[in-house]
Amino acid sequence: MTRYVALLRGINLGAHRRIAMADLRALAADLGYTDVATHLQSGNVVLSAPDEDPTHVAERIRDAIHRETGMDVPTVVRTADRLRAVVAANPLDVPDPARFLVLFCSGSLDVAGLRALDLSDLPEERLAVTATEAYTDHRRGVRHAKVPDIVARHADGFLTGRNWRTVLRLVEMAKG
Repeated sequence: MTRYVALLRGINLGAHRRIAMADLRALAADLGYTDVATHLQSGNVVLSAPDEDPTHVAERIRDAIHRETGMDVPTVVRTADRLRAVVAANPLDVPDPARFLVLFCSGSLDVAGLRALDLSDLPEERLAVTATEAYTDHRRGVRHAKVPDIVARHADGFLTGRNWRTVLRLVEMAKG
């Protein structure tokens, strides 16, 4: 069995696009996934399944949510091992976990294009990238962040972000 972490984009961020975490756990269980747990209300699901392509897990969850709720909820899935590697690969220091985001891409990032950017006009933001994740630090806070929108323009797919504290908690939950 493999542990997976599903990251749902844009749910429960206000009065719209609401999905109860109990319903999300039940939906994942109905798909045959086991040891299903959720974290916070923002669409973080940890589950177990036989070895399966993470993209396929994401598609199954996204399709099931659409069938049940009518909402199209983009979903990114990483294996627990991959999520641990994301944490280990972080090249930046994390002065404030609430202001440090990992942006997970459903496809790939234009690493060369992102590394070539001149961000000198954004001195309170930092960026580091891998093929499918971007690490961003926002000293003024995430609400004022400009870098995630810049990263999105260099993505082949959609992005969903999690702060560093959440990423570390998901790694812990995925240990089983």
